Amino acid sequence: MSIALQIRDVPEDVRDVLAQQAAQRGQSLQAYLLAVIQHEARLLRNKQAFSMTADLRVDIPAHLSPEIVIREGHEGDLDIDQEPGHQ
Repeated sequence: MSIALQIRDVPEDVRDVLAQQAAQRGQSLQAYLLAVIQHEARLLRNKQAFSMTADLRVDIPAHLSPEIVIREGHEGDLDIDQEPGHQ
């Protein structure tokens, strides 16, 4: 289901710039603004998802190169607290 949004008191010069951008893209102002709003909503959802997983992230020490992480992760031997070459 969709709803209608209305924005009041838009300055004329702002409306003109938006209408010009819509025309350059071959869109109506309505279609252009809907695309802008949808894009903004996707960015906000991505930001929320990123924030929700922030506490799951692990800092990887600098001594672990991507190659070591991948190789030892596949082998099940990854120990992020151990310096390389020390077993």
